[in-house]
Amino acid sequence: MIKKQDLQFINDYLWEIPTAFNEKMTVPVWIFADEGLLEAALNDLSLIQGVNVACLPGLVGHVAIMPDVHQGYGMPIGGVMASRVPDGIISPGAVGYDINCGVRLLVSEIDYQSAIPYLETLAHVLYSNCPSGVGRKGQISLSVAQLEKVCHQGACWTLQQGYGTDEDLRRTEEFGCIEGADYSSVSERAKERGKGQLGTLGAGNHFLEVDVIEEIFDPQAANIMGLWEGCLAVQIHCGSRGFGHQICTDYVQDFQWAVINYGIELPDRELVCAPLDSPEGQSYLGAMKAAANYAFANRQTLAHLARCSFQQVFGLQASAMPLHQVYDIAHNMAKIEKHLIQGENLTVCVHRKGATRAFGSNFEDLPSEYRALGQPVLVPGSMGTESWVLLGIGANDELSFGSSCHGAGRVMSRHKAKKSIRGQLLREELEKEGIRVQVGSLPGLAEEAPSAYKDVSQVIKTVAKAGIASPVARLRPLVVVKG
Repeated sequence: MIKKQDLQFINDYLWEIPTAFNEKMTVPVWIFADEGLLEAALNDLSLIQGVNVACLPGLVGHVAIMPDVHQGYGMPIGGVMASRVPDGIISPGAVGYDINCGVRLLVSEIDYQSAIPYLETLAHVLYSNCPSGVGRKGQISLSVAQLEKVCHQGACWTLQQGYGTDEDLRRTEEFGCIEGADYSSVSERAKERGKGQLGTLGAGNHFLEVDVIEEIFDPQAANIMGLWEGCLAVQIHCGSRGFGHQICTDYVQDFQWAVINYGIELPDRELVCAPLDSPEGQSYLGAMKAAANYAFANRQTLAHLARCSFQQVFGLQASAMPLHQVYDIAHNMAKIEKHLIQGENLTVCVHRKGATRAFGSNFEDLPSEYRALGQPVLVPGSMGTESWVLLGIGANDELSFGSSCHGAGRVMSRHKAKKSIRGQLLREELEKEGIRVQVGSLPGLAEEAPSAYKDVSQVIKTVAKAGIASPVARLRPLVVVKG
């Protein structure tokens, strides 16, 4: 285990594990945390996993650990690493099983006070219209040809079906479609799992949530984003479902041979990888992009279903647009990007596992209205607690490869939470706080209890003080829909 005395104090919100800690480390590990969050990180294997990542070949700069970090598969959730292009590596375990799991934020001008009589009905309608749960299929059954189009076109395909607007695409990371997806690199098993799950939430920590915008911290940015204090908003948190999970499973298995063939020494077999410019590495990258595009299309479809639900409950005309998109942001991705690393502009493959992009102002791939602000960063809290809207800060390029936290971060495993927390009692407690809960499984609800997570406000304070992102608004939950 790593002890606090093994770390070097940089400042109140940044600590370093130097390469001297382990002779196989090629880069140091930077941990963004205050004293309390650091203690939490020392209680599981997340920092050991960060050291293991730092032993991989071809990395540059450092491994960045976000304040919401917790133990994951191979790489900790909340970990960021960058490998050289083209001679670095790519690792499925450092991307994650739920490829392009992400968050979409939609906002309205519907006043919370006037909406109170409708919230119970809204909860039921959203639960009915937005399928959730393990293995749950949706209203859309894709043919093989349609699935291939989704994988290559992403959210653009859903617009062709009438499920969104051009503004939705402009306000989506990568404009809702990553180039270079390779459908031929996806297994038949993954394709079979993906055909019936478009427009579904899934289970685990995925959710659809109705919030009230409770407090604004940056009025100018909030005005441009359309965030109005006291109005309703919707968050959608989901990813590529069984399609992406199967792709990760397939390549974790395939790469067991790649590390042998290329003579790669691993500190942990869960970190199997391949040279980025190898046939195996390029095959995984193409399949990962296909899953990412599927996830963009999935969240776009769910946004359409949420809009239909609002129209149904609030009696709006079919032509009305009750929910406008603020942004859609991805985590669990590997992306080819340029970053300033130790004073040098480098092209690298950035792996963000449980971390989101947080680029500063003047980033050309932002919609024009956001370029002077920076990229919106969406950080949902644990179920029943506050969520945040932030803006990326340009100076974080050298700190974390333009990356930020993605949530609150677990302090209790799902197994432990299920054993120690009663789902029915939790549901009653949430409802006493005015949060309407629609859930398919009470044990599943217990797994996501607020007490199983860190204090998200402490996480946000850390990323703000560290110079990673700045707060714009805080949201409070009113309705939670989960599998």
